[in-house]
Amino acid sequence: MKIVRIRLPGDEIAYGVVEAEGIRVHQGTPFVAWEPTETVVPFDVVQLLAPVFPTKVVCVGRNYVDHAAERGESVPDEPVIFLKPATAVIGPGAPIIIPSEAREVHHEAELAIVVGTVSRRVAAEDASRHIIGYTAANDVSARDLQKKDGQWTRAKGFDTFCPLGPAIETEVDPIGLRITCSVNDELRQDASTDDMVFGVAEIFAFVTRVMTLLPGDVILTGTPAGVGPIRPGDRVEVEIERIGTLINPVAAGS
Repeated sequence: MKIVRIRLPGDEIAYGVVEAEGIRVHQGTPFVAWEPTETVVPFDVVQLLAPVFPTKVVCVGRNYVDHAAERGESVPDEPVIFLKPATAVIGPGAPIIIPSEAREVHHEAELAIVVGTVSRRVAAEDASRHIIGYTAANDVSARDLQKKDGQWTRAKGFDTFCPLGPAIETEVDPIGLRITCSVNDELRQDASTDDMVFGVAEIFAFVTRVMTLLPGDVILTGTPAGVGPIRPGDRVEVEIERIGTLINPVAAGS
């Protein structure tokens, strides 16, 4: 099942499920209580939004061996985690804004875990019961500021630096999924989630030993090799097998 969050004609925001003829609108949210309605809206009359608006986005760094190598860094012994603010989240089609403070901004294609329940100190073997599904993400990063600051908050925290979407896929095994990123139709990243150092269950267990995750929170699981610059006028596509394609234009900010 593919769950989407949409803006309907009239500016109402709702959750829905993708069907053959369109999107079936639901009452409520998939995290508390929701029910299907009789309304099915055509794809071309709604705006896809980020499939969730989390309280926090937890990210994992250096979780692909080849990406750590291209950055000249070692593979960690345990997940290296950091946070992106919820205000960085945007949906499909929304522009990634390059701030004037940044000179070198990179794309980072990532598999995103979407949390389904309040989760604290969850064992790895129980992680799947707390995950509602998966979506695609782009951990946009100002690489020059990352180097300058010596930490990642500013470099990865600008507004629009966390595109998510297009949908939450609830019935996919996260193992062995192809993940790619193309810029202006040029393939930049091409890998498999099999290449992750720490798998989904291990990451989920680790994060929940540190902090409580709430329904709708998101964990980005790291990016493979091939990260590179994006500039105003570019079109960035992150595609994950069986989940979908997240497309965002790039624009200049002030």
